[in-house]
Amino acid sequence: MSTPYVLVLYYSRSGATAQMAQLVARGVQQHGGIEARLRTVPAISANSEQTEDDIPAQGPLYCDLDDLRDCAGLVLGSPTRFGNMAAPLKYFIDQTSSLWLSGALIDKPAAVFTSTSSLHGGQETTLLSMMLPLLHHGMLVAGLPYSESGLASAQSGGTPYGASHWAGPDNNRPIDNNEASLCLALGKRMARLALGDKS
Repeated sequence: MSTPYVLVLYYSRSGATAQMAQLVARGVQQHGGIEARLRTVPAISANSEQTEDDIPAQGPLYCDLDDLRDCAGLVLGSPTRFGNMAAPLKYFIDQTSSLWLSGALIDKPAAVFTSTSSLHGGQETTLLSMMLPLLHHGMLVAGLPYSESGLASAQSGGTPYGASHWAGPDNNRPIDNNEASLCLALGKRMARLALGDKS
């Protein structure tokens, strides 16, 4: 039998969301007994069509419906676009009707993360926008509990709705220690939930 995995699915344009995805995946791996599977989605054109080759030149592979169907849990990440998830990620999710019809994702745990250029640039609304299709799929959406001390001391990213990062106006502000710890915590929590571990 294959090892269960948490799918860490994201879209990143400037690299911050990709770095967060790697931290979330590391948190999953730290739990043990479960793997993290990093996947991304291709950019789309103005006509809402995929514009990239089927295999990216670098980084994780593009996600397919099998990756999503067979996961034990899902962590979804996107940069903020006017307080909403980025179009390429939404475009991918809009193609998952067959999984919705079959109920493939019902009762699987899910969580979300985001990166913004401005400090009040819609981190929480973006996280909420990513939760909506997960709820329609019947997934069990989990945030970050306030037992994570980083939520009380956050001065940039960090919300109970999911991990977040303030990348700065030029998208070159590095992920700080607090933001990184919350990404790791989100990955660990998803690993526990996906395995049904109550400890």
